[in-house]
Amino acid sequence: MAIGRKLSPTHDAPYRGLRVLDFGQGIASPYCAMLLAVYGADVIKVEPPEGDWSRYLGTTYGSHTTLSAVYNRGKRSLCLDMKHKDGIAIAQRLAKDCDVLIEGFRPGVAARLGIGYADLARDNPGLIYLSVSGFGQSGPYARRPGSDSVAQAFSGLVSINLGNDKTPHRVGTTISDVVTGVYAFQAIATTLFARANVGTGRWIDVNLSQSTAALLGHKVAEHVLEGGAPRALNVPAGSYQTSDGWMMVTLVNEAQYKRLCAAIDRDDLARDPRFADFAGRADAADALIPRMREVFLTRPTDAWLTRLHAADVIAERILNPGEWLRNVHVEATRAAVCQNTPGVGPVYTPRTPGIASLSEDHLRPAPDIGQDSHEVLIEAGLERNAIGELIEAGAVRQARPNGVRKGA
Repeated sequence: MAIGRKLSPTHDAPYRGLRVLDFGQGIASPYCAMLLAVYGADVIKVEPPEGDWSRYLGTTYGSHTTLSAVYNRGKRSLCLDMKHKDGIAIAQRLAKDCDVLIEGFRPGVAARLGIGYADLARDNPGLIYLSVSGFGQSGPYARRPGSDSVAQAFSGLVSINLGNDKTPHRVGTTISDVVTGVYAFQAIATTLFARANVGTGRWIDVNLSQSTAALLGHKVAEHVLEGGAPRALNVPAGSYQTSDGWMMVTLVNEAQYKRLCAAIDRDDLARDPRFADFAGRADAADALIPRMREVFLTRPTDAWLTRLHAADVIAERILNPGEWLRNVHVEATRAAVCQNTPGVGPVYTPRTPGIASLSEDHLRPAPDIGQDSHEVLIEAGLERNAIGELIEAGAVRQARPNGVRKGA
């Protein structure tokens, strides 16, 4: 059983020796599995013959998009046709000797395929089984299809992300998917700790909607306590256009507001009784913020940052991702990592926070569909002839060096 595998953890690779089966597609569950790989786990990505759908969402580079190339680093790919009885049998065989299984099917699908938790745990009681879905495994919405955008809308995140046009907007990245992957990772991490003492695994249910709602923190309490119309938190904090770009200014105490007014040569705004405190400024935001905007338009961003930082006001230039990547601080702290991915080229991504070393630099790049099928099945104890027969029958696909999959 997987629970008996001897681990050899280090600070650089605390999950070395851990075997993970990743049936997830998209971002949330693959990202969780990738985080396990970052910390040393052996992650086998189990894909259908057509591959993970994230391989086709966006501009394609070889067999990848940026989504699949970023969130599947550090993994090996096994291509199984789960519509084939032999494909299911292989999945079940591998599940008997893994520590963690991650799946992102709609609720009930994994059980129908014969890889549900109840069936697998009988042979592998140490199995930690993670299900990722849009709305969870139970409740009236459990079988509804979910997505990052739907989770942002359902959780309340879109409603509080109002633009200058007063229209609610989704956040411009897959924040629900990513945060779900992070919450799923921490759920697995804590369960692994418990398993060392309890001796058994468990089924973990993590979903996009709840994970996104958890990001809102105080906003739910605030909505109730303030009668559904909470004041803005720290007016006049926000984004301001300068003469040559955009910057973000924020405040966390009253003293900072007075220093801000002095730094922009508008002490009159600090003396105005309408703007005496956070509550007053929130109520009078329509009078205050336009005046702030007029001021910030008069100078370039660097000039304002010099003034604001000298006054100990929290402010920074608004960067796009490319500017962030080339920023002197990012380069000096090695905050980004790059994997050269076959068929794609250099894939840059922010380094995972909390890594104790630069081990992420040595992650293998995201694999092609079925790139490691043969290797994984040999390790599972299958004979070469048997693997060849499975490939010929279409239950297994093995990518050839030129990217053409045998059995396709």
